[in-house]
Amino acid sequence: MKLKNLILMIFGISVMASNAAEFRYVGGDISLFPEYQEAGSKYKDENGNNIDLLPYLYDLGMNAMRVRLFVDPQAFEAAHPNDYDPNACQSLPYIIPLCQEITEQGFDLMLDFHYSDTWADPAAQWIPDAWKYLSDEQLMEKIYAYTKETLITLQENGISPKFIQPGNEISYGLLWGSYGNDIPGNHVYINSSDASWQRFGDLLKAAITACREVCPDAEIIIHTERVAQVNVLTNFYDKMKNLDIDYDVIGLSYYPYFHGNMSVLNNALTTLESRYPEKSIMIVETGFPYAWEVPGTTEKVDYQYTLEGQNQFAKELVETLLSHENVDGLFWWWLEYNAFGSQLNNWYNAPLFDSRTGKATPALKTIASYGTGHTSVEMLNSDYSDTNENSWYDLNGRKFNYPSSTGIYIHNGKKIVIR
Repeated sequence: MKLKNLILMIFGISVMASNAAEFRYVGGDISLFPEYQEAGSKYKDENGNNIDLLPYLYDLGMNAMRVRLFVDPQAFEAAHPNDYDPNACQSLPYIIPLCQEITEQGFDLMLDFHYSDTWADPAAQWIPDAWKYLSDEQLMEKIYAYTKETLITLQENGISPKFIQPGNEISYGLLWGSYGNDIPGNHVYINSSDASWQRFGDLLKAAITACREVCPDAEIIIHTERVAQVNVLTNFYDKMKNLDIDYDVIGLSYYPYFHGNMSVLNNALTTLESRYPEKSIMIVETGFPYAWEVPGTTEKVDYQYTLEGQNQFAKELVETLLSHENVDGLFWWWLEYNAFGSQLNNWYNAPLFDSRTGKATPALKTIASYGTGHTSVEMLNSDYSDTNENSWYDLNGRKFNYPSSTGIYIHNGKKIVIR
């Protein structure tokens, strides 16, 4: 097949989790990016030049982005207006255009199901308001149906996640009770009853079954954040094995100002690699300030709250992760936060853009250096002809003689981005 004006750049080959060291994913959670776009935030490179965020991150070598999803954040706002956090606004309609933009720019997508109308984390795993009267059996049916319907809707919009998290920071379980109505028996701890663990396992299995049915090629991440409590961490993943949970990746949150210095993370990674050698490991959330400390900080750290201190943390983090063969992913949380040029509040101080100037912090390039390029993507310009050979397919499986618009397509068994 002859192609005119062909630009071909092969950046790498996707590999299985067992070969994690051969390919590394790097990016960040950019779930609030549409708000910054709408507010007119100005993103700049380290020299102060204006940039388009996603193409700039791609050119730095980042290859995956993470997006969170809540069941019905608007319902939570209506029911609990005093507790509503506008940063937890990511409904399905909200994330569809964002995920399309991410994948159209050539990134792989990590989808983070919170299974709540608001933040889900080790301190809060509240049942969505519309599900709160369901029995445990009905909840299992509902989490399966909701997960499946969500993924089908995404696929209908040309979005196929590479990674899926069925739950966010689920060290202590899922779907405890309705907001403010805690049900202790629905939590899981080291000494929880077998019934509590079985309930949790059944919920996870229902969600994962839906993921496997709709997105059989996606990798399933089980996400926890107990890196400072290795006994809790290993107990959790031992339970996952005993419950026969079908997953691919151990996902961790690591924030030094909550969890401690790098030795804490290194110890957790060493233990996990030894105990679960068949699993790959990703840091799916991390961060450190470029200025004052993050509100709620509990741990003293070795790094200064400066641009240089943030970069020192980033360098040591990358160095630590590279020393672990099973680790193949690094994602910076709220990477895109940047109030510069807008009327947005600039209270947060641990992204990779300085809200005081709009400039990329030095740590951005350091974090991006962890990756190994882009995944099995051939970049072509759209000005070429001779399309008589072979067929093209979009991510919904629709066949074309040749694509007439920009996007991601499959051609001769390869993923191709046409700009």
